[in-house]
Amino acid sequence: MNSHDNFYPEIVPHSEFIHQHDIFLEKEKKFTKQYDKLNAQRRRLPIEYFDAPYSFEGPQGKAGLLELFEGRRQLLLYNFMFEPGADACVGCSMVADNLPLLTHLHVRDTTLALISPAPYTEIASYRKRMGWNAPWYSSSGTNFNEESGVGKDHRMTVFLRDGDQIYRCYYTNNRGIELLGTIWALLDITPFGRQEEWEDSPAGRPQTAAFSWWRKHDEYTEQEKKGNSN
Repeated sequence: MNSHDNFYPEIVPHSEFIHQHDIFLEKEKKFTKQYDKLNAQRRRLPIEYFDAPYSFEGPQGKAGLLELFEGRRQLLLYNFMFEPGADACVGCSMVADNLPLLTHLHVRDTTLALISPAPYTEIASYRKRMGWNAPWYSSSGTNFNEESGVGKDHRMTVFLRDGDQIYRCYYTNNRGIELLGTIWALLDITPFGRQEEWEDSPAGRPQTAAFSWWRKHDEYTEQEKKGNSN
């Protein structure tokens, strides 16, 4: 390696490489276990009743917050920064670019949707340009962002429903959003988690054997994709 490449990490023999990485991996696994404990605490956080008399606009016309669940029990709602007549936020666009295949969320009874203050015509045009499939709704004409405490910022909020009753469970933004690029990370911030038996969850939460629900995405049944509450 040329001398001007001294910004590269140190080069060591194979035995030293394995030794140093084994030490680091042990620390990394301990960190993962700590994150598991944090998720277990999140699943035990109290929730609040969320009065939601809002009317949004989406691809099927008008929809209330209850309709955004699409019949499933959990909703991940991302406030995408996109004001009327303005350019869509580049950071939020990167978040949307990193969203996983949503089918795997659906079979865990969880829906993910985006929402912005821009008119739906502007949203639909930008969504088509970007090639995104996540449902995206306009909150134009409502006070949803202000009354939910988001304002003009971005946020991922987790909602839970019991019949027609809606509850707010958790929210995060900034660096917290950056961690949410996989199915597993998104499920981790919901009240039900991944719904696997190894998780430390309150009694009564839905759980199955680890990995037993995993499928190739074209092998899920239509009923599985609708969610367990349908």
